[in-house]
Amino acid sequence: MYRPILKFFAQALAGMTAMLILSSAAHADAVIQVTDNSGQPVQDAVVYAELASGPQLTKAATAEIQQKDKKFLPFVTAVQTGTSISFPNNDTVRHHAYSFSPAKPFELKLYSGKPAAPIIFDKPGTVVVGCNIHDQMVAYIHIVDTPYFAKTDASGKARLPGIPAGKYTLKTWHPKQPPSAAIPEQPLQIDSNAVNVNIKLSYKAG
Repeated sequence: MYRPILKFFAQALAGMTAMLILSSAAHADAVIQVTDNSGQPVQDAVVYAELASGPQLTKAATAEIQQKDKKFLPFVTAVQTGTSISFPNNDTVRHHAYSFSPAKPFELKLYSGKPAAPIIFDKPGTVVVGCNIHDQMVAYIHIVDTPYFAKTDASGKARLPGIPAGKYTLKTWHPKQPPSAAIPEQPLQIDSNAVNVNIKLSYKAG
């Protein structure tokens, strides 16, 4: 009487093992190298892979842009749509952070320390942040509709880890991109093997 039960569990275990193997094999990393029109590596470029079928939603995330030594840090922040960003002021002077960008206009009037509530960035796009007191202070936030995004380092490289197999559109944005220019994009096919992609921007980013 136990043989049918044992056979059932053996088949179920085999099926689960096969699913796990397929699942682990159906993801791959993408390593992106970004250079500008002079061939120099580009730091602070945001690269992101959008699934061809449309936006991908994940649970809400948080991020932070601090104000230190009369600078916004980091200079460039990449987040997914729906992320809450706090703007702590770690200077000894007060700041007045604001943005007029259509993707997320906001204003945090003169304050020190940490504001009472973070700002939720609920639309994709680019947000330029400034300080109404210190004109030299500026930061950029690029909001994307995908969980597969990264920012390039000083060598111009970024890694998108564990992307599920499928067809994507790979996009690249940088603060030096001309305002009237469209965000460059190209097709990206992900299977079980890691991919390396070289992107050359059409403008000077250094």
